[in-house]
Amino acid sequence: MILTVTANPSVDRTLELSAPLAHGEVQRAVGVRAEPGGKGINVARVVAEAGVTTRAILPARAGDPLLAALDAVGLPHLTLPVDGEVRNNVTIADPDGTTTKINALGIPLDADQARRLADLVVQNAAGTRWVALCGSLPPGLPADWYRSVIDALSGAGCRVAVDTSGAPLAATVTGRVDLLKPNDEELAEATGADPAQLVAATSRGDYGPLVSAARVLVDRTGAAILATLGAAGAMLITNTGTWFATPPPIVPRSTVGAGDASLAGYLIAESRGDAEPDRLRNAVAYGSAATALAGTQPPAPAQLDLERVVVTDLSGAAQVG
Repeated sequence: MILTVTANPSVDRTLELSAPLAHGEVQRAVGVRAEPGGKGINVARVVAEAGVTTRAILPARAGDPLLAALDAVGLPHLTLPVDGEVRNNVTIADPDGTTTKINALGIPLDADQARRLADLVVQNAAGTRWVALCGSLPPGLPADWYRSVIDALSGAGCRVAVDTSGAPLAATVTGRVDLLKPNDEELAEATGADPAQLVAATSRGDYGPLVSAARVLVDRTGAAILATLGAAGAMLITNTGTWFATPPPIVPRSTVGAGDASLAGYLIAESRGDAEPDRLRNAVAYGSAATALAGTQPPAPAQLDLERVVVTDLSGAAQVG
């Protein structure tokens, strides 16, 4: 079982354009999609497509359009009842795969709801292999909410993955966690490095600063760091080594949800006992497959191009597979 938590879920609406977005102009969409969204939900959908048991936890009232969408795709879920309707996020996809994303704030949660949502996670964590805490926090939840959930799960026997940014990520890395999935900018922010300098180094193929920043988090939290780098691929930095993987060639349609698919790919591979380089290979294959799909569609195993993912062991600079 892989349990995912989406504290700030959404209905994701994607508009595909036939020409680049023109600010201030009227344009017609050539494709429109509406799908259940939020990072944890995206992860759970990919996991479910792979045939791995999963369940998504989220706040939503009975009858919310998001829950109807989850039922339509057959995703098992547990909800904390709240007032109001789950937010709508809008993605505008250019023909070359460039995406412009507009995210709403989400339904505010009060202190009692924050406690009950955390309790729902802890109560359902028994017997799970992974709990994945994913995405932004809605108004009302404190920045250390993920950290408090991780601490409450300390005796549950499960592993915990976190994919978030900003203040929630900074609060998360004050203690132990099993897996973190930042991009290069988030990694810089979490370690106090200069984001512009780290991103610039990564963009020119200099991964030394990124590895150094990741090592700070490995030492501080004990976590494996799955650092996603967009079209460049991803890196995995752990206590035992460092690996870099480049993706197969694709025609991009939407980058939204690609990082979530990468996290799901890692969790799927780890759950079946794959070695660390193969977990990274699976993560990159899933992220690439998601980028080739419109909207936030979850890629299926048959859509993966594992053979053309090249993994390099940077600990000894040896290519793996």
